[in-house]
Amino acid sequence: MKLKSIWDLCRLEHGIMYAFGVISGIVVSSGHNFPFDKAVLGMLAAISLQASGFALNDYVDYKVDIANERFDRPIVRGEISRNFALSLSIALLPCGLILAYLISFDAFIFAFVVSALGYLYDLKLKEFGFAGNIYIAFSMAVPFLFGSVVAVDTISGPVVMLAVIAFLSGVGREVMKGIEDVEGDALRNVRTVARLFGINTAAKLSAVLFLIAIAMSFIPPIAYRKFMNPGYVIPVTITDIILVHSSLNLLKIKENIAKKTIRRLRKETLVALSFGLAGFVIGALF
Repeated sequence: MKLKSIWDLCRLEHGIMYAFGVISGIVVSSGHNFPFDKAVLGMLAAISLQASGFALNDYVDYKVDIANERFDRPIVRGEISRNFALSLSIALLPCGLILAYLISFDAFIFAFVVSALGYLYDLKLKEFGFAGNIYIAFSMAVPFLFGSVVAVDTISGPVVMLAVIAFLSGVGREVMKGIEDVEGDALRNVRTVARLFGINTAAKLSAVLFLIAIAMSFIPPIAYRKFMNPGYVIPVTITDIILVHSSLNLLKIKENIAKKTIRRLRKETLVALSFGLAGFVIGALF
């Protein structure tokens, strides 16, 4: 079995982003004075728990992934068995929860609740389409919230702002993903916006959510003066420009849109969010 196959199963590139999200929440909530040992435990807990969730997702969704020609999935490529994916998912869950418990009881409860929601999503919630989109977007905001809990045992105001922006952008990306996966989602009767209301409506909703996220990005420097610095303004301006470009492209989409166009826009918006995340972290450290 190739290490790359396990990497792909666990989506460890997402794990790295989750870990960076935890550090972002820690830095934004506590500045330079954050607990290094808790930060390491928080990063490892986030990686373990997200890997568990993704492995279970591939176990449950293998037929949908085959229909959607998701050859980026190792089960579809025949490199990993479904049983191995399930076993790995079950093994990683307690690892992540134990790491969270070593941080604090509050961190453990937070991780437990989010993990339970993740398993519920994989097993059933995903079929409810937009409700599933809401959960996935929430999971994108969770690392920042978890980082704040790790650092200061509560969720700080600036981190809430970061989480809301990440959440809105996340919903936009998930609605857009429903356009790409519309054929495969029909197999599991996943009621996405694209399936229920059409590709054009889904594209417009995605664009509107991105534009709201852009508007929200102007609030942190107004509400918290520490973000009124180049470290925040420059990366977030790049984020906003990319998201405006993506939104304009989405507004032009018709019903016969090619999957490759949506895949390009999803990659584009991911780059945008990476700049935005960097802006929050660098801005908090200025």
